[in-house]
Amino acid sequence: MGAKVRMYSTAVCPYCNMAERLLKSRGVDEIEKIRVDLEPEQRALMMEKTGRRTVPQIYIGDTHVGGFDDLSALDREGRLDALLQGA
Repeated sequence: MGAKVRMYSTAVCPYCNMAERLLKSRGVDEIEKIRVDLEPEQRALMMEKTGRRTVPQIYIGDTHVGGFDDLSALDREGRLDALLQGA
């Protein structure tokens, strides 16, 4: 898989865990996790970048995918693999 995956998350976030499981099931080995519960300034940056305050906020490459529901929808539509491959 080509594209780098970055995820804003917290320690106790079931949707973060579900997103991670889905990504791993699609062959993603490495997810750069940015813990907004440990680094409050990262939450402020995340909100500035995405306009959202909830986690997870997932980036695949430079594309802001959104949260778990958005990621799951991409997968159901068959568009997640292409994004992960950097297409």
